[in-house]
Amino acid sequence: MDKFLNWKDFDVEHKNPSEEALRRWRSAVSIVKNRRRRFRMVADLVKRSEGEKKKLKIQEKIRVALYVQKAALTFIDAAGRPEYKLSEETREVGFRIEPDDLAVIVRGRDIKGLKSNDGVEGVAQKLSVSLNEGVCKRDLPIRQKIYGVNRYTEKPPRSFLMFVWDALQDLTLIILIVCAVLSIGVGLATEGWPEGMYDGLGIILSILLVVMVTAISDYKQSLQFRDLDREKKKIFIQVTRDGQRQKVSIYDLVVGDIVHLSIGDQVAADGIFISGYSLLIDESSLSGESEPMYICEENPFLLAGTKVQDGSGKMLVTTVGMRTEWGKLMETLNEGGEDETPLQVKLNGVATIIGKIGLFFSVLTFLVLAGRFLGEKAIHNEFTVWSSADALTLIDYFAVAVTIIVVAVPEGLPLAVTLSLAFAMKKLMNDRALVRHLSACETMGSASCICTDKTGTLTTNHMVVDKIWICNTISKVEGNNREDILQLEISERVLDVTLQAIFQNTGSEVVKDKDGKNSILGTPTESAILEFGLHLGGDFEAQRREFKIVKVEPFNSVRKKMSVLIALPAGGMRAFCKGASEIVLSMCDKVVSDNGEPVPLSEEQFRNITDVINGFASEALRTLCLAFKDLNDSSNENNIPDSGYTLIAVVGIKDPVRPGVKEAVQTCLEAGITVRMVTGDNINTARAIAKECGILTSDGEAVEGPEFRNMSPADMKRIIPKLQVMARSLPLDKHTLVTQLRKTFGEVVAVTGDGTNDAPALHEADIGLSMGIAGTEVSVSVLYRTSSYLFKHVVLL
Repeated sequence: MDKFLNWKDFDVEHKNPSEEALRRWRSAVSIVKNRRRRFRMVADLVKRSEGEKKKLKIQEKIRVALYVQKAALTFIDAAGRPEYKLSEETREVGFRIEPDDLAVIVRGRDIKGLKSNDGVEGVAQKLSVSLNEGVCKRDLPIRQKIYGVNRYTEKPPRSFLMFVWDALQDLTLIILIVCAVLSIGVGLATEGWPEGMYDGLGIILSILLVVMVTAISDYKQSLQFRDLDREKKKIFIQVTRDGQRQKVSIYDLVVGDIVHLSIGDQVAADGIFISGYSLLIDESSLSGESEPMYICEENPFLLAGTKVQDGSGKMLVTTVGMRTEWGKLMETLNEGGEDETPLQVKLNGVATIIGKIGLFFSVLTFLVLAGRFLGEKAIHNEFTVWSSADALTLIDYFAVAVTIIVVAVPEGLPLAVTLSLAFAMKKLMNDRALVRHLSACETMGSASCICTDKTGTLTTNHMVVDKIWICNTISKVEGNNREDILQLEISERVLDVTLQAIFQNTGSEVVKDKDGKNSILGTPTESAILEFGLHLGGDFEAQRREFKIVKVEPFNSVRKKMSVLIALPAGGMRAFCKGASEIVLSMCDKVVSDNGEPVPLSEEQFRNITDVINGFASEALRTLCLAFKDLNDSSNENNIPDSGYTLIAVVGIKDPVRPGVKEAVQTCLEAGITVRMVTGDNINTARAIAKECGILTSDGEAVEGPEFRNMSPADMKRIIPKLQVMARSLPLDKHTLVTQLRKTFGEVVAVTGDGTNDAPALHEADIGLSMGIAGTEVSVSVLYRTSSYLFKHVVLL
């Protein structure tokens, strides 16, 4: 049987198969009892093709808007802009701009139209919203009524009767129905009522039983898939409402919402840029342009469906739902369905072969029975004498042949795969694991290698400052009181510059809840340092009011540092830098003394600080350096320096390993699955965590990213089989490792990560898993909260 299934017709890639391959194997499945039913759970290639054409048209439209908008707007300005006309309904609720007028400004990138409305502040006034306070919750229903909801048009759910109709489309059942009708007609003519009804009625009842069982099964499956789709759509984004920063579902966004964007977020609606730093948007999914778009006051328009590639910012939502170009695109693309998994393709091939065998034997059975019947009539010289009873006999023979086809063709076999994968998705969902693609469940069971991130995957991602080196003294951080946290004497000047470095150079925010308690929104690392600053007695709001931020370079996985430039109240500028210890330390030529004065950093001090960093790392602490530099030349205010900094402190952050990780890793190793840790942390920290988790063994190798990326192909081929830990890695390093494992060594690779820096490797891997609530929309393909579940399900599925 297997040799029949190795045809090129059934050679379909398990990831991103081509449309040609999908069409090829479907045409090879020639014996299909009910094509409409068998292929209902897989991609509709016709609608997918229509969706791709529509996507290209939208991309072309956006491209045209990018290239010719200036000429078009110049012509409009010369002719005079039409005045906005308000409907009675919009005027009554207090808004001063129509939804379509607002949508046209953003979609057409009409900067002059925006200026004619007094910029983003003027648009906010017309939408009756404060750029600082955001939307009032009591206004949400009104805004949804006037400007629409942030949802896309979807196909209405199919009723039970539609599934009954699909089940009746089976050609063999239709033939049996015809046989039953003929049987009843001939039976009534020969045997009378009610004896003549028995055979035909028996066939009809059997058909009804088959149809009802099939329809009920299919209907329950559709309900299960509907529940899964509902879970997949649980994506949240941060907004400001009623003056408080909070998380809401992207489907609950309304026009007027103030949305906070950071690296990795998907722009969930059209909007206008309010403020931010180095905001770089990837519009390739919408416009087809590979070059990212820099968003600033001169180019303030953001479109739904794009992704934040770098930087951070705030956006005023102007258009939601089907009024966005992304909404129009999703309306068609959602109808495309999911690609078939390789197992589904193979089982369809098995069903086809069995169907052909069943068809052969059904035809053979009918010919044998009919031949014997005709032979008997010829022997008895009755070949020319025919009665209704003889016709009924031939109908019965034909019904037997059709019944053989019904029984022999395993129509439900391919559907059983879909059902089992959906069941696996449901079970994983109960374990707080959201699977976005059915094929992931199948591929997961074949994984032979796992490349895992450290922070948030193997560790809890709940970070706290454990140790700090400052003024040549190491202090253990314990408790929440200022005296307990910093049990050493430092001058007020050192404390002030430390608090400035913490509060000014951060991407997190301190917000107050309804009870007046402080809560921190941001990444775990940023939140840990910010919380440490609050425990030192610092006032976040006061610091932000006192100093004006001029420029920010947000942290990313390539720079491995975050920098900020601020204007001092007494004049002059000051730059702060925070990031990976080795990188920031190499940028410093001074260190803060006990009295807060910068003093030259000697070679001996450099070695001592390096030893401190390695000591922290060997205790499995993530290390960061804080540094500053005073600038007197205001002409370079737009440039943040890369050298000449003064080192303030080295911070050691503790991130405990998740419970059960060591046991889960051991389970993987026993199952023959290799686990490799790839992280951006210090090599000593990575080694310590890997040993604690049981990943790094005595015969394993641990290398740094720069060393790995500079290796020759031969050296990579030699070291990769023994490689267990890669530290200080860039996204490209992880991508290279995954590519080598898949293409050179033929491994089925699962990649786990929790952020945008993992996205290239997640995309390249056979299966990508994004860990925990820190996973961004760029990287999310499967959501896991507990790493032990991840490894156990990879083994058991």
